[in-house]
Amino acid sequence: MAGETPLFSTKQRILGAAEDLFARHGFAGASLRQVTTAANVNLAAVNYHFGSKDNLIEEVFRRRLDELNARRMAALRRATARPGTQLEDVLAAFIKPALELSRDRGGGSAFVRVLARAYAEHNDRLRKFLSDNYGHVLKEFAAAFARLLPHMDKEELYWRLDIVAGALTYAMADFGVIKRRSGQSERDYRERAAQHLIRFAAAGLKAP
Repeated sequence: MAGETPLFSTKQRILGAAEDLFARHGFAGASLRQVTTAANVNLAAVNYHFGSKDNLIEEVFRRRLDELNARRMAALRRATARPGTQLEDVLAAFIKPALELSRDRGGGSAFVRVLARAYAEHNDRLRKFLSDNYGHVLKEFAAAFARLLPHMDKEELYWRLDIVAGALTYAMADFGVIKRRSGQSERDYRERAAQHLIRFAAAGLKAP
């Protein structure tokens, strides 16, 4: 891209190549040598920018999740600042930015597969990284839900939120049987998916 410094473009090229390879082969299955080949850089460049494979994995997540969770938190603040906040408003703040990321043509679908790998692979360091850096976001949303569901036991609320997050991950990965119709825009399909998921999640959270 015009105006980019070589330093910036090299780092982003490495992150893009790593994201794609981790999505296809997993964290253990993709080697740094494969990353350097795909990014057309040498190993020294990876070591210079990231220091280790573990750090590279973390930066792949940070590149997407920092922006995603900033958008979620901004949406949550807007939703809770309005009088008469509804459960569906808070769910929309949590769900819609994630679905937008998953449909991002700039590698969003690959990142969703990387995210699924994080759930599937038992990587304690990665789980700690995600918890330490992004666990506060779930806590903020849980607090907002708790205010709207004051009679619900905290443990029960977290069980239900865990199930909502699982349904969201499934929707982000586009595993479902309902696919975008011919002639339907990506934006319309994403909006309909969000509406269905918000209604479903709200019903689950409100259930006795």
